Amino acid sequence: MTQKSYIITGPTASGKSDFAHMLALNINGTIINCDSVQIYRGIENIAASPFANHDISDEIDGVPYRLFSILPLSQQISVADYLGLARREYDAAISAGRTPIFVGGTGYYINALVNGISPMPDVSAECRRRARAMVDTDLDGARRMLPADFTATDPQRIARALEVFLETGRHLTEFQSAPRVGAVAPDAVRILVNPPSDILADRIAARIPLMLSGGALAEAQSVIDSGWDENRAIGALQLCRFIRGEISDAECVENWITKTRQYAKRQRTWFRTQYAPDIVIDHVPDMSDVLHITGQGTK
Repeated sequence: MTQKSYIITGPTASGKSDFAHMLALNINGTIINCDSVQIYRGIENIAASPFANHDISDEIDGVPYRLFSILPLSQQISVADYLGLARREYDAAISAGRTPIFVGGTGYYINALVNGISPMPDVSAECRRRARAMVDTDLDGARRMLPADFTATDPQRIARALEVFLETGRHLTEFQSAPRVGAVAPDAVRILVNPPSDILADRIAARIPLMLSGGALAEAQSVIDSGWDENRAIGALQLCRFIRGEISDAECVENWITKTRQYAKRQRTWFRTQYAPDIVIDHVPDMSDVLHITGQGTK
């Protein structure tokens, strides 16, 4: 049984990427990224990308992979930009007779795929530059220019809100209250891969040494060289601090593991409150789960 589309998500290190690949092989699927870090090129190990152990290409084992490693670290991308790219790849998969399978753990990308986004004004390059400069030089001051109901703390999201205000004189939250448009996969089968927390913790601890041996340290140097915001990816910050001599190698790994586990906990909270899965896999998935979901086996 082939569905029109799937969204597969779960906390980091849950096994969702491997599961999506198995499913794609079984149902002639195209995998489309919905992770805001894996969309960047040059940090595949830090991002735990499917291409961390593969040459970057358009496919793995004959399965098309889309929106992975497509942007340089120097380029910014908004949710609206992502949604446009996702729509293009969704339509291309359908036209090719393939099943779109979105996979990733970025909640605001998933929310946009299912619910669309509020219409946003066009912003000039000058306002973008001014907003970024204000955030880079005085983050707290930039934040004070925004209303109290804007609660995001990420510098990129603050810059986005600030550029809208500079362009229009209206706050981002006003636009966000408008009806949403542009949902790509509102009827997708939503799958949550959510193993027990102790298993997830062990998988996180085991994965990070592999990421290091795969080239994560060199990727962190590229992050420093490019000026990319190292706070945007867990692992990037810790590795950059190690490179600068601010922490030891042991502290780097320990903090990386701790922050990743904390991130997984926040993801679980988002899935519990903001995501309504059709199917929950409460363990590290395997082929039997693929067969069950596609109606080829029983559980």
